[in-house]
Amino acid sequence: MNAAPRPGDTVAAIDTPALVIDLDAMERNLAAMAAFARRHGVRLRPHAKMHKSATIARLQMAAGAVGVCVQKTSEAEALAAAGIADIYISNEVIDPAKLARVAALARRIRLAIAVDSAEGVERLAAAVAAAGATIDVFVEVDVGHGRCGAPPAAAGQLAQHVVAHAPPEGGLRFAGLQAYHGAAQHLRGADERAAAAHRAAALARAAQASIGALGIACPLVTGAGTGTFPHDADSGVWGELQAGSYLFLDRDYADNAPTPGAPRFEHALFVKSQVMSRGSAHAVVDAGHKSHAIDSGLPRVWQRELDFHNGGDEHGIVRPRAGALAAELPALGATVWLVPGHCDPTVNLHERYVAVRGGLAGGIVEAVWPIEARGCVS
Repeated sequence: MNAAPRPGDTVAAIDTPALVIDLDAMERNLAAMAAFARRHGVRLRPHAKMHKSATIARLQMAAGAVGVCVQKTSEAEALAAAGIADIYISNEVIDPAKLARVAALARRIRLAIAVDSAEGVERLAAAVAAAGATIDVFVEVDVGHGRCGAPPAAAGQLAQHVVAHAPPEGGLRFAGLQAYHGAAQHLRGADERAAAAHRAAALARAAQASIGALGIACPLVTGAGTGTFPHDADSGVWGELQAGSYLFLDRDYADNAPTPGAPRFEHALFVKSQVMSRGSAHAVVDAGHKSHAIDSGLPRVWQRELDFHNGGDEHGIVRPRAGALAAELPALGATVWLVPGHCDPTVNLHERYVAVRGGLAGGIVEAVWPIEARGCVS
């Protein structure tokens, strides 16, 4: 592990490769999303699977978020251990050993979870009953992503299964619907995303109708993401937004055409790298695939006329963009800032954030934050 920076250090002193937050940009993103949620009268429950940090979760909740989401039992456990007391596992858990952990955690904090099958409801109910716990339950419906989620027409029957295990006899509280269209978030065109969000809203309404037809109230529809949240908030269907990546704005989200009238976010998460070798037409930096995820494509070089190319696990190759001159290559030892293609798995590669105030060029390290849920994939 590279040397830990200390508060008061200059940006230049940060060892590379390092995961760096531009605090000023992050705080503007934080404030913009919080203000949007307030204006639209919707709850904000950001996805902490993106940042995996209790410190950042606390900042989001201080700005008005009602709590955070995670995808994994171990993520919930790590954040709860660090003091986060309102967590939603927006995913299905089926394994009995994991369900026992979920139930134990539900005795300590306010916890919610998603289900999409009758078997899942029964297994969850048994685990919660054995622990003497109570947990909020969202029925997940597939609104277009084609991953988890029951058909909207089946939502009522699943809600009925949950209600059958309601207190005082059982420990399951029906909390509403989980409706998230992940694939829609990364459609590049604003009109494409709007159309996908409109179709998702229609499917979520159908799920609400399925529940209402059985005389069951649906307290909340939760979901939405950084790519579709303006449409989801305007639909009148979603009462809670789960957007997460807005806080850091990775390269992939920045490639989306902006939604007219929506808040504009800034890049706030960077990998600091250093030139370790230089040829006549390329330079090599010390941040390869072990420093940034590539599932959504390679990083973007920040504020330089350079393109990043695959150099392997430990190396990145930068070359001038078409039309730029080889003389623009950075010198040996020079800093090169990278904007990750996908923030979530990039964060999972690092043990800490270096939080910088005053910009990347001449800023000062304000804090070093542990990434408590790093590696929590179970």
